[in-house]
Amino acid sequence: MPTLFDPIHLRSLEIRNRVWVPPMCQYSVVAEDGVPTDWHLVHLGSLARGGAGLVIAEASAVVPQGRISARDTGIWNEEQVAAWRRVTDFVRSQGAVSGIQLAHAGRKASVFPEWGIDGRGTVPVEQGGWTTVAPSAVAFDGYAAPRALELDEIAGVVEAFRAAARRAIDAGFDLIEIHAAHGYLVHQFLSPLANHRDDAYGGSLENRARLLREIVRAVRAEVGDDVPVLVRFSATDWADGGWDAQQTVEVARWVHDDGADLFDISSGGLVGGVSIPVGSLYQVGLAEQVAEAGAPTAAVGLIVTPREAAEVVESGRADAVLLGRATLRDPHWPLRAAHELGIDLAPWPPQYVRAKTSHAW
Repeated sequence: MPTLFDPIHLRSLEIRNRVWVPPMCQYSVVAEDGVPTDWHLVHLGSLARGGAGLVIAEASAVVPQGRISARDTGIWNEEQVAAWRRVTDFVRSQGAVSGIQLAHAGRKASVFPEWGIDGRGTVPVEQGGWTTVAPSAVAFDGYAAPRALELDEIAGVVEAFRAAARRAIDAGFDLIEIHAAHGYLVHQFLSPLANHRDDAYGGSLENRARLLREIVRAVRAEVGDDVPVLVRFSATDWADGGWDAQQTVEVARWVHDDGADLFDISSGGLVGGVSIPVGSLYQVGLAEQVAEAGAPTAAVGLIVTPREAAEVVESGRADAVLLGRATLRDPHWPLRAAHELGIDLAPWPPQYVRAKTSHAW
């Protein structure tokens, strides 16, 4: 089996190791125009400098109304493309691969950011919020009710993802991740708890998966054969009658055939008030199960220590690990992990080599 620090190949792309940084919302676009800032350059750049193989930029909206909050990044115009290019250039200079998560928040859009502004839940229209959209007019717990998308608007969503994928490539990103997790729009279509439609996009599993499949096909056609396309799934809603691992496996098979290369497996986010068995490595088993679809998977969720991460990969439970909070606490987690595992990981930034031989870990 490969080790944590062996490279992995996705289509024509080589990623130097299997320690990856997942998308993490920063709520730092104070101008509320979707344009990434110096914060994003330093934040993502430091994670690349710290030795990660892949650094995925936060959920970036394909249209303004798809932002979780007004302070989220976007990829719907050329000003954003130019700003993202600064980030991808630096990430590449550090030997890492840059990815971006294309997203539409659906009924979970137009909310107050997690910090910086007082308020929780939906931002009222008179305070700068907007009416949200979803497969059905069913509200997320505690949020304002969305408007159900019309059929022609669904086609517009697919087109927005396609156009955003082109802009992402123009911005220098090496791979694309489609956000189909955490209760956002694509996940809302997948789950029968949020999708009550009676047309071609609702009802059967084939119909509920139609939007995701159309997005994957459109993105694949746009970016060509060489660019990897990832899909992030919530493998279960943790709720009776909802989306679950068996459905995830089946849909993953379909979208793998449609052009997706790897599945990034998380869980939850569609409904509130559910009991989630949060604990060490609690989602790794879901990634292991989704691997039945016949494509590589990446595991995420309370993977903390170097030995835990190494075990996940070396045992074959997942092909890569995504470390969120661990890399926020220590952007140099990959360099430190290699040291602790006895691996001579190169290249260390020359400015930091003196720390490589330190025993004060």
